[in-house]
Amino acid sequence: MQATGTLSVRVYTSQAQIPLEGATVVVAVPGEGGKRKLLSLQYTNSSGKIRPVEIDAPALGESTSPGGLPGDGAPFALCDVWAEQQGYAMLQMENVQVFPGVETMQDMELVPLPLGLCSLQQRDERNITAQDL
Repeated sequence: MQATGTLSVRVYTSQAQIPLEGATVVVAVPGEGGKRKLLSLQYTNSSGKIRPVEIDAPALGESTSPGGLPGDGAPFALCDVWAEQQGYAMLQMENVQVFPGVETMQDMELVPLPLGLCSLQQRDERNITAQDL
């Protein structure tokens, strides 16, 4: 039996956490054959947020291994999130954990690019390791 979790994303810049309006946010989950399945493509609002995205997650009763992988008894689903805005380095978060019945909040801080560079030339990738619950 499947359950769902919710992913909310907030995109901002600087330590002052200034919201970035109009940033592109992509949410994808692992698919078959090593490909990703697109779940959401949105632009951030004036608060730097997107509408929450529902993601299929394992039901609580199916969680048998706190350190396992999704599909192997883990209590969470995994997704990848990209955020991009002109003039900022693209940020890619891999293996974001989404738990059933819980809203996961993913903050994404974009760093301004030096003049003349585009986000494809300079990007930041972060892999989130599974928590040993």
